[in-house]
Amino acid sequence: MVQVSRHDIVIVGGGGAGLRAAIAAAEANPKASIALVSKVYPMRSHTVSAEGGAAAVARDDDNFELHGFDTVKGSDFLGDQNVIEYFVEQAPKELALLENWGCPWSRNEDGTVSTRAFGGMTIKRTWFATDKVGFHMLHSLFQQSMRYENIVRYDEFFVTKLLTEDGACKGVAALEIRTGDYHAILGRAVILATGGAGKVFPFTTNGAIKTGDGMALAYREGVGLKDMEFVQYHPTGLPGTGILITEASRGEGGYLRNKDGDRFLVDYDYGVGKKAELGPRDMISRAIIQEFEAGRGIDDEHGLHAALDLTHLGEAHIMAKLPFVRELARTYVGVDPVHEHIPIRPVVHYMMGGVDTNIRAETDMPGLYAAGEVACGSINGANRLGSNSLTECLVFGNSAGVHSLDYASGADEGNEASLRGQAEEEAARVDSLRGSKRGDEKIADLRVEMNRVMEEGCGVYREQETMKIAEKEMHEIRKRASCLHLQDSSKVFNTELVAALELMNMVEVAETLAVSAAHRKESRGAHTCRDFPHRDDQTYLYHTLAYRTDDGPRLDRKEVALGHWEPQERKY
Repeated sequence: MVQVSRHDIVIVGGGGAGLRAAIAAAEANPKASIALVSKVYPMRSHTVSAEGGAAAVARDDDNFELHGFDTVKGSDFLGDQNVIEYFVEQAPKELALLENWGCPWSRNEDGTVSTRAFGGMTIKRTWFATDKVGFHMLHSLFQQSMRYENIVRYDEFFVTKLLTEDGACKGVAALEIRTGDYHAILGRAVILATGGAGKVFPFTTNGAIKTGDGMALAYREGVGLKDMEFVQYHPTGLPGTGILITEASRGEGGYLRNKDGDRFLVDYDYGVGKKAELGPRDMISRAIIQEFEAGRGIDDEHGLHAALDLTHLGEAHIMAKLPFVRELARTYVGVDPVHEHIPIRPVVHYMMGGVDTNIRAETDMPGLYAAGEVACGSINGANRLGSNSLTECLVFGNSAGVHSLDYASGADEGNEASLRGQAEEEAARVDSLRGSKRGDEKIADLRVEMNRVMEEGCGVYREQETMKIAEKEMHEIRKRASCLHLQDSSKVFNTELVAALELMNMVEVAETLAVSAAHRKESRGAHTCRDFPHRDDQTYLYHTLAYRTDDGPRLDRKEVALGHWEPQERKY
């Protein structure tokens, strides 16, 4: 029996974007009922793991024009400039508001907010709270959200389907993980805030929960996924685990060294002069791979890697600005960065692509909104600048909350019987998977294969031949995912069932990524093709859109919103 509950707005995801959206809606209308649905307890959302900082204009030598141009240039001119301008204007307001809610931004001796350098930024504009920014941000948002009685939480509820009527979104069908029961959580508007899909790759900074759930939900209902080919590798992940060593370690003055001890980044064309370690993430990741290929990588018990050198900063500076980096290095690789180099290598970190949205966080499905990494607005284009993403969660979480509430005030509730019927069909589908013996495919095997295919075909460097192979293999893996063999038939905390549902989401998303990548025969931002090494604005200055069909993604295109910043060669 499906349980039905009704709200004005349903938010899927309890991290930074979801909590900000809930607060915005609750403040705008204290009488509105807001459902916050999350497959984990909100404080376990992946936002908590962010380390380095959040970007916003704060200094007298900075301004919106500079932040805007840095972001457009960082995007390799694929970012929508109207959205970027809105983003940089709203950013300082959001970070100041977050401090009012308790986020302890680090301060200078004169009381002003401390800012640090981040890659691709011309000015120190990254606000930070030592190197545990995500932890403090999420705490502040979560505690603020608890002030509002009209925010109703559904913790450990896994949304598996959007409920629609006459082409509009009217709620979600969700599995209550604790009991195995199904719920139809109805609302006049729905906001997706479920984060990215880094776990389609084998080596990632992303937590296990980032399985592309929101992207797959929208994709299955006919909403386009935009710019899925652009996947950001962070230059400094720990070998073996993929644990992030924040960009703040380079912002505070850290060096990257090869096996000869050389600061190799000063030799790369974008790194001439002072940039070096403060180049953008895509360029530094490629430089590290080139060092490996030239035989200048370090190969020891940690595997092939480069070295991050913080020793010249001194213990006092490290403990004041980078204490968590020291803790991570000691715990996971047995290295004390006060005295030793940290082994690092590029690791999948962020997806620039996602659910197609506009400046109001709207999708092209009435009543459906998206914010945070699940969405593609697009401020990030082909490459995101570090520290823009946390601010993006706040700016567009707020936008989604306000605009969805405005939409909901004029939308009808929908036919409850029809929506309940859709939820019952979804419950029956998921129930049929419990202990299913209809196939012989194992979750772990398919996941390993998917990870291999994506790493080989869509890594830091790409080629047409290997991307085409990835496209074909992902098509087969998606079909095989319908033949899973599950052993656990229980209802209570059936983690095998959850893993199967997550895998189905990941293979959908991974296929769009492979198809979109093979389509783009140029190099732009994080999409670097060895056989098409140059950016081609004449042919490919557009957003890629992927729409679901039974035979795989159907590609379309959308114009980039250009403005007064004309495309130019991207060098630093």
